[in-house]
Amino acid sequence: MAQKATIYKVELSVSDMDRHYYETHNLTIAKHPSETDERLMVRILAFALNAQEHLEFSRGISTDNEPDIWQKSLSGELELWVALGLPSEKIVRKSCGKAKKVIVYCYGGQPAEIWWGKIKNSTTRFHNLQVINFSEEDTQTLGAQASRSMKIQVNIQDGDVMVGVDDSSAYITPVKWKNASH
Repeated sequence: MAQKATIYKVELSVSDMDRHYYETHNLTIAKHPSETDERLMVRILAFALNAQEHLEFSRGISTDNEPDIWQKSLSGELELWVALGLPSEKIVRKSCGKAKKVIVYCYGGQPAEIWWGKIKNSTTRFHNLQVINFSEEDTQTLGAQASRSMKIQVNIQDGDVMVGVDDSSAYITPVKWKNASH
C-alpha cells in the first residue's frame, strides 16, 4: 500500500528588507513520503526568499513537469519557476523555456558542487536562470528544526537570512553560483 503525504501546518512570517516585503503566510504543506525534513525546510526557505501574493507550492516532488514552487500571472503565464536540489540539464533547459525567471536552490555539499561543475558551462545561455547554493551545514540545521506545526520567522537583509523556528534560530548564507542577467 502506498504511503500518504504527511501534512505540515506552517505560519511563515517573512520580513524581507531587501525587497521591502513584510507578510505572514499560513501554509498547509504536504510532505511526500520520500521527502526528507531537510528538503521540506529548504522548500519553505525557498518560498520565503521569493514570497509574493501569488506564489504557491506545486505538486512538486511527485510531478516531473512542475517545479517545487511557482508563480503564475493572472493570465496563467509562468513568471517564476523554483526548483530544489540537483535538476538535470534537460530539466533546467525546459524550465528556462517555460518561465520568465527560474531559480534553482541546490544543497547537499559536495554532490551539489559536482552537479554545478558538470552543468555550469551549459547554463551560460540561460539569462533567466539563477542558481543559489545552501551549505550542507545550514540545511541540516534547518532540517533538524522541522515539526508538524511550526511558526517560522524569516528575516532577510543584505542577502543574509535568519530563520527562526519556534524557539530556535539559524543563520543561512545563500551563495549565488549564477545570477539571472535580466
